Amino acid sequence: MDESTTSPLQNPKLEHLPATATTGQTLMGKRASEPEQSSSTPKRLSLATQCSPPPPPNLLQVIGPVIKCLTIQQMVRDAHAQQASDIHIRVGEVPRFRIRGQMVIYSKGEIVTPQGFEAYLTEILTPSQRQRFTETKELDTGIFYPGFLRCRVNCFETLTGGAMVLRLITLEVPSIDSLRLPAVLKDIITKKQGLILVTGPTGSGKSTTIASMIRFLNETAQKHIITIEDPIEYVHTSQKCLITQREVGLHTYEFHDALRSVLREDPDVILIGEMRDRITVDTALKAAQTGHLVLGTLHTKNAITVINRLLNIYNPDEQAAMRVQIVDSLVAVVAQQLLQSTDARRVAAMEILLNTPTMQDFLLKGEDMQAYQLMEDSTSDGMQVMNYALCDLMLTGQIRVEDAVNASPDVGDLRRRARNDGYNPSQSTRPEKQEAYNFTPR
Repeated sequence: MDESTTSPLQNPKLEHLPATATTGQTLMGKRASEPEQSSSTPKRLSLATQCSPPPPPNLLQVIGPVIKCLTIQQMVRDAHAQQASDIHIRVGEVPRFRIRGQMVIYSKGEIVTPQGFEAYLTEILTPSQRQRFTETKELDTGIFYPGFLRCRVNCFETLTGGAMVLRLITLEVPSIDSLRLPAVLKDIITKKQGLILVTGPTGSGKSTTIASMIRFLNETAQKHIITIEDPIEYVHTSQKCLITQREVGLHTYEFHDALRSVLREDPDVILIGEMRDRITVDTALKAAQTGHLVLGTLHTKNAITVINRLLNIYNPDEQAAMRVQIVDSLVAVVAQQLLQSTDARRVAAMEILLNTPTMQDFLLKGEDMQAYQLMEDSTSDGMQVMNYALCDLMLTGQIRVEDAVNASPDVGDLRRRARNDGYNPSQSTRPEKQEAYNFTPR
């Protein structure tokens, strides 16, 4: 080590001892020469006092970089390099990344302290956002790293203290073709009016699917698209379409206020996100019935249950009338889930319901079994059930048999489909591996 640099491991008190003797000589010399003197104790205290002056100023310069905490930006860069989809930060825990669906401890991370978490909040939030988080204990926002990526951020309180989850979102909006999604999505998004619902569990890629559909429309049509997001995820640049993106908290104070005013902003297409409550559903139906194309999301396992899920928002005496309105407005339902692919990426399996006249009749009567059978029999029209998608991905080597079986709503049916195509799912995974979707979960 360079003698001109003070190491943080050195005791700063030792630099202030008399130059005529080393520390060992001074201490040992006193103890050896005066072992029985009653004044030895005061002398040792005096010597200790001489050895404890304030640390030299340059010591802080050496210690500073050693104890400096990692920043959110550094964690985001490391997570992106490891192809992580999410970052989990929590007081009392080491940060973790979600990589291909698995929670992995951040190798450079340390246990987050309350002070460290406050530093993270200061790094990414404005003073007004800090105040809102303090008052409500919840906050949704986003951060943007120019030329790199965006992050959707959710801050919340837990038993151990503050926590946040960051979802990494690439700046490039993916296309339907690059994600290898069914081509029927291009036909769905070009409808003039109606309600399109994309459903699935959290993290199943709903936002990515919708973003790819908006990109296709942006490249092929001349329309006005308005999005109301909480927060904005993918950023779209107007091409043939004029795209207006609004974020709750930044461009509007209340989600419902933005919903009420959106119909006065001359839109052709409206993205309203999650169908979270009655006001949202009512506004979506009103927009769909007055000549607008509306895109929304739900958390359902399959396409057939969407109608009942929306009806549950209403009182029993209202459900019959609302069923007519919902079915009349519906264009299509896309239910999806993400699976780990054989090339260490993630791939989407989709169930697609198109509201054809025959399907509309079944949905109005509440005949779910007949509607499901129609989906199975109408693959040539673009409809498909989940087992159809899983079987196709499995037989083309894009997913493992075990993952297909775990994701299947009916394992027996999946096995029969695979056998009919000349492949038994009970055998090991096929060695052939084809390129999967570059599908980031959203």
